[in-house]
Amino acid sequence: MMKVRKPTETEIRQTDAWGIWSKEPSTFTWSYDDKETCYILEGNAAVTDEQGHSIEFGPGDWVEFEQGLECTWTISKTIRKKYKFG
Repeated sequence: MMKVRKPTETEIRQTDAWGIWSKEPSTFTWSYDDKETCYILEGNAAVTDEQGHSIEFGPGDWVEFEQGLECTWTISKTIRKKYKFG
């Protein structure tokens, strides 16, 4: 399962200690060994799961990927995100 929404101010403050990841425009497959929560700082992407469900997100979005998810990322504009596992 994948979810995208706008975060609360409290959630944004909680990201201060999270790691940062960035990647240029590309398409690649990915699988999640653990739940991942992301706060998108820059860029745009779409993620499609194996059943064909897709979400799109960009700056200011809060995105959650469940453990066990198999998906394809399509990054249209260099993405930069804060993230944490678990």
